[in-house]
Amino acid sequence: MHRITVIGSGTMGNGIAHSFAQHGYQVSLMDIDKNSLDRALQAIEKNLTRQVNKQILSEDEKTLALQNITTFTSLELAVKDADLAIEAVSENTDIKLGIFRELDNLCPADTILATNTSSIPITQIAANTSRPEKVVGMHFMNPVPVMKLVEVIRGYDTDEHVTESIVSIAKSLSKTPVIVNDYPGFVANRILMPMINEAIYSLYEGVAGVEEIDTVMKLGMAHPMGPLQLADFIGLDICLAILKVLHDGLGNPKYAPCPLLVNMVHAKHLGVKSGMGFYQYPAKSKDIQVAKQFSRKLV
Repeated sequence: MHRITVIGSGTMGNGIAHSFAQHGYQVSLMDIDKNSLDRALQAIEKNLTRQVNKQILSEDEKTLALQNITTFTSLELAVKDADLAIEAVSENTDIKLGIFRELDNLCPADTILATNTSSIPITQIAANTSRPEKVVGMHFMNPVPVMKLVEVIRGYDTDEHVTESIVSIAKSLSKTPVIVNDYPGFVANRILMPMINEAIYSLYEGVAGVEEIDTVMKLGMAHPMGPLQLADFIGLDICLAILKVLHDGLGNPKYAPCPLLVNMVHAKHLGVKSGMGFYQYPAKSKDIQVAKQFSRKLV
């Protein structure tokens, strides 16, 4: 298995493409927006340069990795020879199902179809194809080139050989694959999102402020980043979408999203990507400031 197609060139998609290209795979990076592809290549080159500066890669290895990536705006052309197609678009069920129907029609019969979804059921996605045994979850962590974990999620009909192939591929990327079964949130987000949600409730109910909550978790529980700052980096809209999947799928009120999170998403205070979340992210600055906008109007 050598030819990889990645669908979606956002943060996760370009990180996945980067990791495969760095490890010698031929990567087709597909997005319907040419400008998004251009930005993705710029991000990949910047991150490869960072690896060179840290002496993780040589200049020749950086050059070779970039040469391993070809961009496409046509899904048909991007997947025509794919051994593995990995979908990495936004966490929207309808969009993902539509893409998998197209992949099923366009990909060779032996192509494995993987999704980087962080919460949407693999079995539901697989059921929209004629090859459910070849559909699997391959959930990378952000930032992909740095984080070692890959959740390998087997759907109800995923063939064991397909699971084993994905485990082998993840190891070839110097990742640590962990096999989990297809239940809402899998493992990572079933545990992480309720913690983030509870941190937001602690803020919402006036138990403590943003910095205080994050400091308790960093210094008291040895977390490298507090849950509110982590939510900003994930994207508050993504956190909300995952919590809705957990709440709908498990039917337990403990997964109900905090009203403050809902209102912040409605206000488009989405975290790092919007410049405002629980913290402020000034343009062209690595500094963060605690957001001051948490008045009663957001609650």
